[in-house]
Amino acid sequence: MEITEKVAYLKGLAEGMELNTDKKEGKLLAAIIDVLEDIALELSDIQDAQEELGEGLDAVSDDLEDVEDLLYGEDEEDEDEPEYELDDLGEDEDCYATTCPTCEETIYFDESVLEDGEVVCPNCGEKLEFDLDSLDEDEAEDEE
Repeated sequence: MEITEKVAYLKGLAEGMELNTDKKEGKLLAAIIDVLEDIALELSDIQDAQEELGEGLDAVSDDLEDVEDLLYGEDEEDEDEPEYELDDLGEDEDCYATTCPTCEETIYFDESVLEDGEVVCPNCGEKLEFDLDSLDEDEAEDEE
């Protein structure tokens, strides 16, 4: 039962009780029922407007999805590739990559992560640690 129907039921009950609206109590109940009826009608209007806005939002979302498909040319075969390009990191920064031993996904990171000595795999949450001491030793051997 909708709120407007419930208010109409209350109004019918009040009329069936043959309240004397000349007395204070009768006037009060009649005024309360009138206010309830106004609130129920306003609420119904708000619900209709909300439903209309929701439908409009769905239409805009569908249109935006079509535009994104046209602009970015999303293909089914591109879903496995990362959402960013290595060139997006900037030309001045060195980019490193490693493969997670747990999920076997490629992880890309910059020099600041390498200096920290560890990175957390964004795919599986595995913590990967780097030992830079062996890298320094290899560079020293290459220079000799």
